[in-house]
Amino acid sequence: MTDRSDSIESMEQLAVVWRAMVLDRDSNADVRDLPGIAVRWADCRFAFWNCITLTDVGADAMLVEQRLSQAADIMRSKKHPGFLWIFEDLLDGEARAALGAAAEQAGLEHAFPGTGMAADLLPIPEPVHPDLTFVRVTTDEQLRAYADLNSRAYGFPLEDGRDGLAASTLWKNRVYAYLGMRDDVPVTCAGTVEATGRLFVVLVATDPQWQRRGYGEAVTRKAVYEGARATGLTRATLHATVAGAFVYPRIGFKPNSPMQFYSLKG
Repeated sequence: MTDRSDSIESMEQLAVVWRAMVLDRDSNADVRDLPGIAVRWADCRFAFWNCITLTDVGADAMLVEQRLSQAADIMRSKKHPGFLWIFEDLLDGEARAALGAAAEQAGLEHAFPGTGMAADLLPIPEPVHPDLTFVRVTTDEQLRAYADLNSRAYGFPLEDGRDGLAASTLWKNRVYAYLGMRDDVPVTCAGTVEATGRLFVVLVATDPQWQRRGYGEAVTRKAVYEGARATGLTRATLHATVAGAFVYPRIGFKPNSPMQFYSLKG
């Protein structure tokens, strides 16, 4: 029997963290746990806060086809676009093989791949980088800078990121969110948040003009270090895009769950 515990953990971490993030953005957001589908949809301009994921474990091809159709219908009912997140290892072999065709039939198109990762972290020294100073996000101005870094890194209009994070109390209080500053200019950012006995790493980004200098790794280490120091937690999880997938193993994270992101066909 396939051990899917890491994939289940990764999916459940998404459901827990995104519930908090989406309700922080809009207390009337669509947050529902349906049979086999978790809806976490703020319906805002920041597409990462508009999320659906499949939650069945060991789903066969027929069930996945049904879930994809249901998910696409929910996405079509929304004002703003978002993503369907699929943890491949939750599907059985036949369903994985048929995923692309089933998604297309439901009116979905592949957006980008990702990877679930986790780490059991030993105590780590306080991170340093010769180019950077680290500042915890506590003001609206700092939070706007954090949002703008994510927009630039992921190719969103600046207003989209700001719509997702502006004026958030959660991000200025419960998230251990840090900016990496180079000569007083924010160039990179990362955050961690407590979620069911783990730290979850969220919204890591580096300004494209300052990438490939170790900044993302350094600020992620800082967010993990401070989150662990404040909470005492030693296990951490995250969902990496291709851009970040090579960074996190250097911190101690191990890939455990291939992910696929889908959007509605244009």
